Amino acid sequence: MKGNVIIIGAGFGGLSCAIRLALQGVRVTILERQERVGGKLQQIEQDGYHFDRGPSTITMPASFRSVFDHAGVEMEDYVQLYELEPRTRNSFADGTVVDLSGNRERMKEQIAAYSAEDAARYDAFMDESAALYAEANRHFLGKLLLSPKDKYNLRMLRSLLRVRPTVKLDKLLRSYFQHPHTLAMFGRYATYVGSSPYQAPSIFAMMGHVEAEEGIYGVKGGTYQLIEAMTRLAQEKGVQIVTGIEVRQIVVRNGKVAGVDTDQGFREADQVVANGDVLSVNRLLLAPEYRKQMSDERIRRYEPSISGFVTLAGVRRQYESLLHHTVFFPERYEPEFDHIFRDRKMPADPTIYICYSGYSEAGMAPAGASNLFILVNAPYLSDSWHWDEQMDRYGELVLEKLADRGITGLKQSDVLIRYTPQHIERDTLAHQGSIYGISSNSVKQTFMRPGNKSKDVQGLWYVGGTTHPGGGTPIVTLSGQLVGVQLASEIVT
Repeated sequence: MKGNVIIIGAGFGGLSCAIRLALQGVRVTILERQERVGGKLQQIEQDGYHFDRGPSTITMPASFRSVFDHAGVEMEDYVQLYELEPRTRNSFADGTVVDLSGNRERMKEQIAAYSAEDAARYDAFMDESAALYAEANRHFLGKLLLSPKDKYNLRMLRSLLRVRPTVKLDKLLRSYFQHPHTLAMFGRYATYVGSSPYQAPSIFAMMGHVEAEEGIYGVKGGTYQLIEAMTRLAQEKGVQIVTGIEVRQIVVRNGKVAGVDTDQGFREADQVVANGDVLSVNRLLLAPEYRKQMSDERIRRYEPSISGFVTLAGVRRQYESLLHHTVFFPERYEPEFDHIFRDRKMPADPTIYICYSGYSEAGMAPAGASNLFILVNAPYLSDSWHWDEQMDRYGELVLEKLADRGITGLKQSDVLIRYTPQHIERDTLAHQGSIYGISSNSVKQTFMRPGNKSKDVQGLWYVGGTTHPGGGTPIVTLSGQLVGVQLASEIVT
């Protein structure tokens, strides 16, 4: 075995990085503070109900498949994915329903029911969405940007100009569509990276192509099975995984990583990879003298992403209006983001997302019952909203909003668990409880995220949603692989 790498955190980024390192003969140990691997994705089982608490919409399956392909194994021997069609149900306040589909004609028929003009522009929008995805894939998603030469070259400049970084997502959408339903349905893609469609760059319109034409997938047994599959593969390749151990400090000697101090003693390492929020890692695990490029003042200047308020409801009834993924939009979409990013308070009339994996797979709930993961976008933690005081009241509001939309009886659920941004911060040390690290509400925070390699400490690397190439489960998985390949090449050579 070559080298000695410690990875802090056993989320998608840490696991994928560990596997790529181990394949090159590198000695890898993952240290995870929670009792189970998975980071923000955890599996909850209670009274016969199975929930995934965390990411539930799986796209870009090639990002996961490549982990297994490079290990020379069949992904299907570890985990099974199945494509969803329709992809997602979009339910609007006036009763309109649009089931996102990979069939363009079906999409145009549904949109035409409320806007013939928007339907006529759907093909053109999807063609631009595909072009944006191709550009992102070619120049941003598949490579590390470690040096000024990587970031500031003619090819990169041309690519940035093609994706029009200063054009907001909502503005791009309005160049194709005019109806509030269509604008909300596709504007919601900004929330996939914890941001606002009225502030985030138009590059995120690429998700239209990703979801409709490349597909949304379910995972047999629940999304957590992806974590378990990667954990099994990592261990088969020699990765040591230790859970229930907390790293208290990254130890630096002469400007270089020497190891980590944990609640169970010191562990030596030649290199450390932090699979967690870059801002939290610097703020909590590095002494100020070792992070001149990530001072407290600089950390304060970053805007955290959206967080989330989750309700897990196991209820003895089923609902014909729900698919595997269902989104209930409010009458007006824009005020939600004013509340979240301007006021830092919960929206008065929120968009509510439900994942009902039992729709696709029997056994996820008792017969005749439903396992519902209910998510509402939330502001990152601040003094403007106090979850200790507001959790139950706001939780009741969410259930009442759903009852108004026909999802009744949730107050009588067998299982009712609430999970707030405070819990996210407590469990994962996410900076201010954010889900995706920093927001993508500006050009800088979208295209010039904190780098994957520390500028302050030799031998310290980062993977996860805060760093390049960005947030979201498949992108974080890709982040881990990119760092793993680069780090292995430096160790081996």
